Amino acid sequence: MALPLPLSILDLATVTDEETVGQALEASTTLAQRAEDWGFRRIWYAEHHNMRRIASAATSVLIAHIAARTERITLGSGGVMLPNHSPLQVAEQFGTLAELHPGRIELGLGRAPGTDQETVRALRRDPRASERFVQDVQELQGFLGEDSLVPNVNAYPGRGTNVPLSILGSSLYGAQAAAALGLPYGFASHFAPDALEQAVALYRKEFRPSAQLSEPRVIAGVNVIAADTDAEAQEELHRVRRQRVRMFIGRRGRSLTDAEVDAVLDSQAGDQIRNMTRYTAAGTPDVVARFLEDFAATADADELIVAGPATRRDAWWRSWELLATKVQNVQ
Repeated sequence: MALPLPLSILDLATVTDEETVGQALEASTTLAQRAEDWGFRRIWYAEHHNMRRIASAATSVLIAHIAARTERITLGSGGVMLPNHSPLQVAEQFGTLAELHPGRIELGLGRAPGTDQETVRALRRDPRASERFVQDVQELQGFLGEDSLVPNVNAYPGRGTNVPLSILGSSLYGAQAAAALGLPYGFASHFAPDALEQAVALYRKEFRPSAQLSEPRVIAGVNVIAADTDAEAQEELHRVRRQRVRMFIGRRGRSLTDAEVDAVLDSQAGDQIRNMTRYTAAGTPDVVARFLEDFAATADADELIVAGPATRRDAWWRSWELLATKVQNVQ
């Protein structure tokens, strides 16, 4: 039985231990090609910096590559971290994509830097740029529309493309911004679940219709590890949690042993890692489908966007293949 609401994909272009960056990007390209046939609605790529295992830092470049190798599926950012860029440059990049691939490009926007403070300095960004987030979104809308808010400055390409925007976040701020701007709201519950229900309720309550969107629309993030047996899925989930311990707690220049990682998972810090993966569907396809139905109700979501955190490429592929059996082709 197919799920009763659309599913999309959040692909972090993860580089596994056995791969080069090029091989990881080729896997992302193949996933997009298969996702078209499987019936997924869209794929988003997230901007992260200074993270060895994530190859989607140059988000618009990756979208361009994959758009040229697919035919129908919608592609976008989940998201571009707007404080890292000028609205004009973002409009030019995504305007170019929209002209090359009409009707297939969208733009999710986040307020966080997507990295640590040292990297923020390396990006040459103003650390106070996030305070102008709403104004920057409005400026970006102007560049992508017909009425630039900056006198005598237009985005070429970009002007008149009206690339659809979404606001992404994991806090009440993002919910309020999306509601005030009348834009879809994507909640990052796949790694920051705590404010999910409160933020979605606030967004729906305060939503103001806009030229882009007449009614509120919520996209909620969730992790999926589908496997042929529940035991296999749970083993992979444990590997995922181990990997997150190494990412967030492992000291630079030193690899943690599995025993050290497991000791962390048994500590208070491990509780925080488990909480980050609270919304993870791990099991056989039927178990995953039931989890996703329950999660969609909890999140009051119109659409789910799925992250595939499996750490081994064979398990990653198998998870997507099994999830695809539950996808309803709703466009």
